Amino acid sequence: MAKDEKTKTSIEKSTKDAVKKAKSTVKRKAKRSMKKHPWIWALVIVALVAAIFILTPTQNPLSSTIQFQEGGEIDEELALPAYSKTDVVVQHTGYTLCYSEEDEQPYWVAYVLTADEVFADNAQRADNFHEDPSIPTGSATLADYKGSGYDRGHMVPAADLKWSEQAMDDSFFMSNMSPQAGALNRGVWADLESVVRTFAAQNQAICVVTGPVLTDGPYKKIGDNEVSVPNYYFKAILDYTAPEYKAIGFLLANEGSKEDLESFAVTIDELEELTGLDFFPRLPDEEEKALESSFDVSLWDFSPFNASKIAKKYGYDLETGSYDFSGATVSSASAKPQNVQEQVLYFLYSNFGQYKIMVIEKFGELKDTVSSLF
Repeated sequence: MAKDEKTKTSIEKSTKDAVKKAKSTVKRKAKRSMKKHPWIWALVIVALVAAIFILTPTQNPLSSTIQFQEGGEIDEELALPAYSKTDVVVQHTGYTLCYSEEDEQPYWVAYVLTADEVFADNAQRADNFHEDPSIPTGSATLADYKGSGYDRGHMVPAADLKWSEQAMDDSFFMSNMSPQAGALNRGVWADLESVVRTFAAQNQAICVVTGPVLTDGPYKKIGDNEVSVPNYYFKAILDYTAPEYKAIGFLLANEGSKEDLESFAVTIDELEELTGLDFFPRLPDEEEKALESSFDVSLWDFSPFNASKIAKKYGYDLETGSYDFSGATVSSASAKPQNVQEQVLYFLYSNFGQYKIMVIEKFGELKDTVSSLF
């Protein structure tokens, strides 16, 4: 065995030496050739640069294969889980909730989140927490959370409702709160809320259902109203805009985490089994079965939401509040180079496209300057 290892090592060394020697020979010959025929090499370099310049596209070459979601209209009712006549279901501006009197927090909150809404900036957060008079038995209060060590965690994020002063104000009803560990609420949960806004921009409109898991008690209680402290929280997301329907769920423990958001992804079926809720019951049965039994994280853009960056990425015009897909800088997750030609063009576009645009712009400026002199 030792002899075989020595032989193998010797062969590998000989191979590396041969490759190194060959590279050195090629370099020496190239240098001699460049010194002997400098004009030929100059022409070759010029021709190569010209070819790259001519072949480099100035618009995304995958734009013809980008499956952007057209329309973006979703019926608000589609977002609502199944509920009975005896459930306490309340509709506020921008969202609907189902309240648990026993736990003094929502079983779920549901709403449709659109691109227009996530890019809007009509209202500023005011932290105006207040009781919800719409809850017949009374909601939790600010006093319940005081000194508890838990955050008043929004189930509908205030940042999702910046499109309206009234909607923003309604997001601070105590009926929309649940006791979250600070490390969750201000950490990975906030990251997930940000990514969900990117989902809305990517797909134009999505259904969002969020809430605590209230089926694995008993729970620790806080405040005079004995607000339950959940062990887990969920989000169920549905994209029901053409041409591609998809769904994904998330389940997070009530604690901080440094794991990637993708690691918390689950099927909607798994969430239904854990929570006892029936999500998206208004879908046709066969579609509901298919969408809720699987998920694919590659179909969702997990970029943190930044209005200007995400708008540019998906071709959303912040001034007109509309999409112009030709202006998108990045394709959707499902659009990838399908052949060698697309791979080459996309490589050129990604690496040299911006420089070609700069050259064209400078040439145009020079042309205008020259024309103004005559």
